[in-house]
Order: sequence, then C-alpha cells, then structure tokens
Amino acid sequence: MNKESPNEKLIATNRKARYQYFLLDELEAGLELTGTEIKSLRGGHCSISEAYVEIKNGEAFVVNMDIPVYKEGSIFNHAPKRMRKLLLHKAQIAKLASEVKTKGATIVPVRCYLKNGRAKLQIALARGKNAVDKRETIKNRDIKKRLDRALKEGR
Repeated sequence: MNKESPNEKLIATNRKARYQYFLLDELEAGLELTGTEIKSLRGGHCSISEAYVEIKNGEAFVVNMDIPVYKEGSIFNHAPKRMRKLLLHKAQIAKLASEVKTKGATIVPVRCYLKNGRAKLQIALARGKNAVDKRETIKNRDIKKRLDRALKEGR
C-alpha cells in the first residue's frame, strides 16, 4: 500500500478489493464531481467498497461509489450513487478496455483521496480470486500477525 504524503488526505480505502482480487496494475484517476460532492468528500464521507469501473464509448465511469448528500446543500444536492466520470487519458482508457476484454479482468477502485485539493481515485486492473486463493491470503495474514507478535514480545 502507498504511504500518505503530506499533501494527500485519505478519504476511503477498499479493503475488500485486496482480499477478493489479484491487483495487477494501478492507476491514479481524477474525478469529475459537482460542488456538493466535493464538499462532502472534503468532510471525509465516501464509500467505495461496492464500486467498480465501467468503460462506455471511450470514457471511464465509476459506478456505485457512494458519496452521501452534503448536509448544508439545498435543492442542488447530488444523487449519492450516480455514475461519475473518471479523468484519464484516451491511451490509458484504451489500454484498460483491451485488458478487460482480453484477460477477463475487472477494474476496481482501491483508494479515494484528496491530492492538492483535488479528488483522486486510485483504480486497479484486477483478476478475481477463487476460494483457494482467498484461504491462502488468510493463512499468510495469520502467519504475518504471529511473526510480528513474536518479534514484539522478543522471542
């Protein structure tokens, strides 16, 4: 995982993504947001646990990303789970689209954060894990916990 730099404010992480998928390639994408959406994000409200990225007509969109309504917003508030456009270069979108078609992969958001005041979404090209792979992940995590605990205790 990436360490947070001083000009980044982490808003949400998708911990399920690392458990359910093998993350192959990661990219940083900007988000096209309305005024109340960015205000809600700056307040630290966002959920990307059930979100995924879809490519339509040469454009990338994030689907099911939940940004709750801004409390102080009036009639101009946004819909919480609307499709939001991702700001990527055409070459990046074309590469992602070809990888999804050929490898049968999917694109999932991993982190949502503010970088220099702008909303960013870290997305990853991912391939699904089967049950055996998930058990292996749990086993490795338990082994790492035991090692860390033993080192901490000084055994």
